Amino acid sequence: MHRNSAPSAAWLALDTGTEQLSVAVCNAAGTVHAYQGAGAAQSSVDLIPAVQRLMGDAGLVWTQLQGIAFGMGPGSFTGLRTACSVAQGLALGAGLSVLPVDSLLAVAEDARQQAAPDLHELEVWSLLDARMDEMYAARYRYAQGRWSVLQPSRLMRPAQWLEAEASSAASTVPLLLAGNVWTVYSAQLPVEALPQGSVVQAMPTATAMLRLAPALWAQGLAVPPEDALPLYVRDKVAQTTAERAAAKAAQALVGDVA
Repeated sequence: MHRNSAPSAAWLALDTGTEQLSVAVCNAAGTVHAYQGAGAAQSSVDLIPAVQRLMGDAGLVWTQLQGIAFGMGPGSFTGLRTACSVAQGLALGAGLSVLPVDSLLAVAEDARQQAAPDLHELEVWSLLDARMDEMYAARYRYAQGRWSVLQPSRLMRPAQWLEAEASSAASTVPLLLAGNVWTVYSAQLPVEALPQGSVVQAMPTATAMLRLAPALWAQGLAVPPEDALPLYVRDKVAQTTAERAAAKAAQALVGDVA
């Protein structure tokens, strides 16, 4: 539990799109309760118990939440569908809106908070491992307390990203290189080949999503639960039995504690 420059309304945020499960709850006073655990298949088992525990720790009931934020991707197919399904199930049961959050933007915010919380202007390359020798990549700019997209999410090989970065115009603001690819692709992304910038191990954490939520909400990006969709970048595949079960369990959870 910790204090945070979080929204002045209560929020639940969750992400299961990577190898890390991340859940966080913020009450209206700005107190954050967070949990991090194993992702992938394990997140289908741990996600709802973690949500229930954090809601209890925060002393919140579902009707006190302004909305439910989830990492919409890009990321793991199974993980993205799990997060979306559970957010939909919880929101439907509680009569709440859902806030899909760009997972690579959450990586950028996580890196900013870690490495440059006092800077008023910076740029961030967000890079997440997409496996099969590919990465999800996007570039963002932070200025005057707001994020903007410079390069939208796309799938790139490490060598393609290095080439694209080398040919881009140099920026005069500080640059962060954020994500989880630096160990996985260390041979393809040697330190001497990287652009001038600070390398930050960053993830699409739920606490980063809580910090992003007020601005995204103010921009009108919240949607009814039934309209929430993952952002795959790669082709969509069918929902699994486990994911459908997770969505049903989420709806049952809200019904049990409402």
